[in-house]
Amino acid sequence: MPFFSRLTDIVTCNLSSILAQAENPETALGEIIHEMQEGVAGAQRSVKTAGHNVARIESEIHTQREEAQRWLEEAKTALSSGADAQARMLLTRKHEVEDLIAGLEQQLQAAVSTHDHLQTTLHALEARLADARRRQAGGSETETTDVTGATVDSRQYRVDVELEALRQQLQQ
Repeated sequence: MPFFSRLTDIVTCNLSSILAQAENPETALGEIIHEMQEGVAGAQRSVKTAGHNVARIESEIHTQREEAQRWLEEAKTALSSGADAQARMLLTRKHEVEDLIAGLEQQLQAAVSTHDHLQTTLHALEARLADARRRQAGGSETETTDVTGATVDSRQYRVDVELEALRQQLQQ
């Protein structure tokens, strides 16, 4: 029996309530963890794909900016040799490329937003999976398990993450 129809169901579920209604909570918890693992794997694939989309669009913008610069340089060369009509045509091409860049930049903003949303959802799924694994192991409230199943102290983990973020800020 599937417990979740969407990834958001995993994020918003009340695990205690689901287990309280289950005929065999231990079996149900095992099935829930399996579904959560599949959800995390799917979310990881989605985050990876979204990251590739961001990189592809950034690369295309870079290529088009170089193209616009090339049209500008050619227009300068044409103008300096007295070919006004050719310089005008080359500047028209430059403006076309700049219009394309503007469209690509909007796509990039959407792709980055999608990637960020998927990354946040992935982290929420991982947190739910850690909670379910902790319950399955009979762990205490101060422990959590990461995606690989290794038990870590959640407070220490959060402190370590925050400490690393502070280091990165100080390096900038």
